[in-house]
Amino acid sequence: MAIILSARGYLSPLPLLTFAFTLVSILSPTPCLALTLDKLPNLQDADTTGTTIDLSEHGYRSSDVEIAARADASLAGYLGVFFLGADPYVYFYLSNGNNPVSFKALNKGSPVMRPTKGTGGVRDPMVIPGGGKEEAKKWYIIGTDLNIGKTSWDAAQRQGSKGIFVWESTDLLNWVNERLVVVEDGTAGMVWAPEAIWDPVKEQYLVYWASKFYPTSDSRHTGNPSNIRIRYAYTADFKTFSAPQTLIDKSPTNIIDLTILPLDSTGQNFVRFMKDETKKTVFAEVSSNGLFGTWTRPGGDAATIQSGVEGPTAYLDNQNPAKVHLLLDFYGGDGYRPYETTSPKSNSGWTASARTGFPANLRHGSVLPINQTLYDALRGKWGS
Repeated sequence: MAIILSARGYLSPLPLLTFAFTLVSILSPTPCLALTLDKLPNLQDADTTGTTIDLSEHGYRSSDVEIAARADASLAGYLGVFFLGADPYVYFYLSNGNNPVSFKALNKGSPVMRPTKGTGGVRDPMVIPGGGKEEAKKWYIIGTDLNIGKTSWDAAQRQGSKGIFVWESTDLLNWVNERLVVVEDGTAGMVWAPEAIWDPVKEQYLVYWASKFYPTSDSRHTGNPSNIRIRYAYTADFKTFSAPQTLIDKSPTNIIDLTILPLDSTGQNFVRFMKDETKKTVFAEVSSNGLFGTWTRPGGDAATIQSGVEGPTAYLDNQNPAKVHLLLDFYGGDGYRPYETTSPKSNSGWTASARTGFPANLRHGSVLPINQTLYDALRGKWGS
């Protein structure tokens, strides 16, 4: 039996090491579990990525464990990037220390960014850490070009923007080069909720969004469109994009608000969350063989995490290697509410987190784990 595990933490200089491992996949019907391994001096000063360790001497019957480093122990907090219901601008929130579900508004609660192009409004902002040569050197924020106060929901899906907003930064503090990049042609009704993830295999950013399409003969988009599906393109700089293709099509079901979370650094293990716009539910799918591998829905086609929600965004816990956090937007109520689990590759087991320090009325956005240097810089510039 082979158990694939993900290591969270860093290598200690001490001769006796403690590592916490989170189950990523298991080649048996055994339920998911978390293992804590003590006293592994042979790992000192080693690169644990892809390492196989015989655990039989530590009392485990499963002997082959593959370790993939999942996080940096220097992470000291979280940056939240959201819009507010009536205010389609970019707002920053900083966690209270390393608490993943307790945030305070930065910039005295005022927007950090107000778009000057397109509709003049931005929804669904996502902050994207640089990958490859841009890692720890660059960040991007992308979002939906939509100010619903200037249009209607019907018009926004028929004659909506075909572009995505982009800003970039080298320090998370100074955001420049605002642009509106067109990613779909005139047959698209809209481009909603764009997100991006670094693809280590392609060594580019995989950008994805939701669109519906009209026949070329229906240039005014007055007829019946296709279902809403998830589209994607690749980019190296968020300026030039490859020709868009379809990533997820569950016709006749409408799918929006895709978000993808890597569970380790191998480029193989992912969980993705999306909204069934037809049934108004959010559910998860998992892959253990890459972004374009085989995706399955744990629990079957009817399995869901929550109904009456949208805009899922997920992030790893900085301190607990087994925990994943998921924000779900109760769009008919008070916005985002936090959930958590130690079994992220599942549609069950998600529980509501404590909301004592979680602000109300935050809408579809994203959360980025950050180190102490970035945390202090953000607090220094926009803190109270």
